[in-house]
Amino acid sequence: MGPAYFIIAIMGCSDAGLECRTVATPPARYGSEQSCRAARGDALMANTDLDFPTLLARCVPGRHKASVSEPEPPRGDSVAA
Repeated sequence: MGPAYFIIAIMGCSDAGLECRTVATPPARYGSEQSCRAARGDALMANTDLDFPTLLARCVPGRHKASVSEPEPPRGDSVAA
Protein backbone atom coordinates (compact mmCIF):
# COMPACT_ATOMS: atom_id res chain seq x y z
CA MET A 1 0.00 0.00 0.00
CA GLY A 2 1.36 3.42 -0.95
CA PRO A 3 1.60 6.53 1.16
CA ALA A 4 -1.59 8.30 2.19
CA TYR A 5 -0.26 11.64 1.00
CA PHE A 6 2.82 13.49 -0.25
CA ILE A 7 4.47 16.67 0.98
CA ILE A 8 7.02 18.97 -0.58
CA ALA A 9 10.42 19.19 1.08
CA ILE A 10 12.45 22.27 0.22
CA MET A 11 16.11 21.26 0.35
CA GLY A 12 18.96 23.73 0.81
CA CYS A 13 22.25 22.60 -0.72
CA SER A 14 25.88 23.67 -0.34
CA ASP A 15 27.86 25.46 -3.06
CA ALA A 16 29.18 22.21 -4.47
CA GLY A 17 25.83 20.49 -4.03
CA LEU A 18 27.50 17.79 -1.96
CA GLU A 19 25.28 18.20 1.07
CA CYS A 20 21.58 18.97 1.14
CA ARG A 21 19.20 19.25 4.04
CA THR A 22 15.54 19.98 4.49
CA VAL A 23 15.04 23.66 5.27
CA ALA A 24 11.27 24.00 4.81
CA THR A 25 8.19 21.84 4.43
CA PRO A 26 5.13 23.81 3.33
CA PRO A 27 1.99 22.59 5.14
CA ALA A 28 0.11 21.48 2.01
CA ARG A 29 -0.56 17.76 1.55
CA TYR A 30 -1.14 16.17 -1.85
CA GLY A 31 -3.23 13.09 -2.56
CA SER A 32 -0.92 11.83 -5.28
CA GLU A 33 2.72 12.13 -6.27
CA GLN A 34 1.62 13.62 -9.58
CA SER A 35 -0.28 16.49 -7.91
CA CYS A 36 2.67 17.07 -5.57
CA ARG A 37 5.08 17.25 -8.52
CA ALA A 38 2.80 19.74 -10.26
CA ALA A 39 3.00 22.05 -7.21
CA ARG A 40 6.80 21.91 -6.73
CA GLY A 41 7.60 24.95 -8.85
CA ASP A 42 5.20 27.21 -6.97
CA ALA A 43 6.43 25.94 -3.59
CA LEU A 44 10.04 26.50 -4.62
CA MET A 45 9.36 30.04 -5.84
CA ALA A 46 7.60 30.83 -2.55
CA ASN A 47 10.78 29.88 -0.67
CA THR A 48 13.49 31.63 -2.69
CA ASP A 49 14.31 33.82 0.31
CA LEU A 50 16.13 30.94 2.02
CA ASP A 51 19.89 31.55 2.25
CA PHE A 52 21.38 28.63 0.30
CA PRO A 53 23.30 28.58 -2.99
CA THR A 54 20.91 25.97 -4.40
CA LEU A 55 17.35 25.04 -3.45
CA LEU A 56 15.54 21.89 -4.54
CA ALA A 57 11.90 20.89 -4.16
CA ARG A 58 11.19 17.18 -3.72
CA CYS A 59 7.99 15.28 -3.14
CA VAL A 60 8.24 12.81 -0.29
CA PRO A 61 5.67 10.40 1.11
CA GLY A 62 3.87 11.93 4.10
CA ARG A 63 4.87 9.06 6.34
CA HIS A 64 8.54 9.66 5.41
CA LYS A 65 10.42 12.37 7.27
CA ALA A 66 12.81 14.28 5.02
CA SER A 67 16.31 14.67 6.46
CA VAL A 68 19.92 15.37 5.57
CA SER A 69 20.74 13.32 2.53
CA GLU A 70 23.25 12.72 -0.16
CA PRO A 71 22.28 14.67 -3.23
CA GLU A 72 20.57 12.75 -5.98
CA PRO A 73 20.88 13.58 -9.63
CA PRO A 74 18.70 16.65 -10.23
CA ARG A 75 15.16 15.69 -11.01
CA GLY A 76 12.42 18.13 -10.52
CA ASP A 77 12.63 21.77 -9.76
CA SER A 78 15.68 23.60 -8.48
CA VAL A 79 16.88 27.18 -8.11
CA ALA A 80 20.49 28.29 -7.94
CA ALA A 81 21.30 31.59 -6.29
